[in-house]
Amino acid sequence: MCRRIFGLILERRWGYLYLHNLGVPEKWQMVDVYGLDPDLLATVPRPVLAVLLLFPCTDKYDEHKALQEAEINEKGQTVSDNVYYLKQAVTNACGTIALIHSVANNAEQIQLGDGHLKQFLDDSMALTPEERGELLQKAEGIINTHKELALEGQTEAPESDEPVNFHFVAFVEKDGTLYELDGRKAFPINHGPTARNTLLEDAAKVCQAYMKRDPDELHFTVVALTAAA
Repeated sequence: MCRRIFGLILERRWGYLYLHNLGVPEKWQMVDVYGLDPDLLATVPRPVLAVLLLFPCTDKYDEHKALQEAEINEKGQTVSDNVYYLKQAVTNACGTIALIHSVANNAEQIQLGDGHLKQFLDDSMALTPEERGELLQKAEGIINTHKELALEGQTEAPESDEPVNFHFVAFVEKDGTLYELDGRKAFPINHGPTARNTLLEDAAKVCQAYMKRDPDELHFTVVALTAAA
């Protein structure tokens, strides 16, 4: 779902449909972030609830992931118990997982309506990240919503084990801390203090670090979950 979801979620129309078909109220939307400099960030509607980064899966990502996890395992980090995190159990699920992370960690503000996503969150709230990932594989309502939109967009839904070239991660603010939520990593990544009104700018700095680690790659895309303009 990571590669095909590029055409479904990053286009505003598809992002709108996918979120709202899963019960997200229409007052919230996905918008493109056209650049990470202050002037372009200032054009993004507020409040920003989450930032999503799409980037190429390369050796640089895998190398950094291994080093980052090893450092955290050695030195430790603080992660709020209020962070909702799920592990990616299948290859093609990163786009859906990034959306779930974005919505689940802002559930009180979003006021999610009844539907497949609310049911999944209710069912998975008390589970471990690994158990949540396994439950997502069985969440037919969420899976079928993606497939229906893929068919409408004449985009063939990928097999669960199809190789992917791109990956999604989400950035959210929880209890005054910026967290990177990547279902392929062993745990959430604490990126230090942030606030709701600086989430976009603080997440942009982490996105820029991703880009600097892989300067030969040009296919980075940033979107934000925001209030509708």
